[in-house]
Amino acid sequence: MEARWHRQLAEIPQQQWDALVQSAGLPFYRWQWLEALERSGSIVPDQGWQACHLSLWRGERLVGVAPLYLKGHSYGEFVFDQSFAQLAGQLGLRYYPKLLGMSPVSPVLGYRFFLCPEEDAASCTALMLELIDRFCERNQLLSCNFLYVDPAWRVHAEAAGCSPWLHQQSLWTNPGYAGFEDYLASFNANQRRNIRRERKAVHKAGLKVTPIAGEAITNDLLERMHGFYEDHCSRWGMWGSKYLTQEFFRLAAKGLRPYLVLFSAHLQDQDPNQPLAMSLCVREGDQLWGRYWGSDLEVENLHFEVCYYAPIEWAITEGIRQFDPGAGGSHKRRRGFVAKPHASLHRWYQPQFAGLIQRWLPLANEQQLEEVEAINAELPFSGRQIPLGPNSPSS
Repeated sequence: MEARWHRQLAEIPQQQWDALVQSAGLPFYRWQWLEALERSGSIVPDQGWQACHLSLWRGERLVGVAPLYLKGHSYGEFVFDQSFAQLAGQLGLRYYPKLLGMSPVSPVLGYRFFLCPEEDAASCTALMLELIDRFCERNQLLSCNFLYVDPAWRVHAEAAGCSPWLHQQSLWTNPGYAGFEDYLASFNANQRRNIRRERKAVHKAGLKVTPIAGEAITNDLLERMHGFYEDHCSRWGMWGSKYLTQEFFRLAAKGLRPYLVLFSAHLQDQDPNQPLAMSLCVREGDQLWGRYWGSDLEVENLHFEVCYYAPIEWAITEGIRQFDPGAGGSHKRRRGFVAKPHASLHRWYQPQFAGLIQRWLPLANEQQLEEVEAINAELPFSGRQIPLGPNSPSS
């Protein structure tokens, strides 16, 4: 078995990469998605992301990959480790660059080392972590961090010495709703009235939301979506999380269209291809992820309609099992998104630094679980019936 390091994804054949990742059902790890991030200038060294992918080969056959990046900052991760950087500074250590495993700027559960099914997952994980340790020590890196990890792979990684740090995400799970009214029935009477009022406000403003999926999405619509995304990010200034270039949306139009769903808010008597607001979601199989949105209008509750209610209504008709609306936003809770714990995994290469964090982690993880439980205890479901779903992420 031979190991190789890669400074760009284009060095790895697309067909072989996708053969390893396709069973995960995660568009964010497919070759075209990650390569588009690199080729578009969105995820490049000038932006603080240096691709540093690890691959395993048997002859010319790819049998394992770890999507990895050298990071010069902590933006675009949505796991906030700035306190670790501060601790490193107090100890006179250099925190950046760090090695990071995730799908860049996509807080999507499912990171793992993607392996050929014939390979032993535990032994390959241990081998790849050993190679990563050597890389980090040789290059004097302080840490390696895997974010939004797949719960099944977490077992192997922890067995090989990774330390878990718990966080929380929002998740909507479909227990088999017959329609949007069935979804509404899961809430208590007060919240049902609130949701109906919020949707009615959008309708009274003369707007209608239409889903546009897959090949029905035109190049012009994706260009428009980039405009919405850019304008929305600019409103937040330095906190705007603007990471994707216009070229990424153009590349998405060429190769990623089958995974995209747009929710176009337009005048009720106008073409959906003339949106006044729009959200972009990603779908594969029975999973849906909310990513970006923007609007030319200031309409009360329009954000909730375009980003939550319309996608949920569409998800029910499409048989979607889970909808992850993206990072942040306590307002998601009152719209049926349950708080769920998830883990990032870490390796540190300086004993004093590692010891301080590892002594703190158990208490931090316990507090996170208590917070998740407290949040869910306050959700406005009827009879406190929280639809967690049969395959929801474990802690």
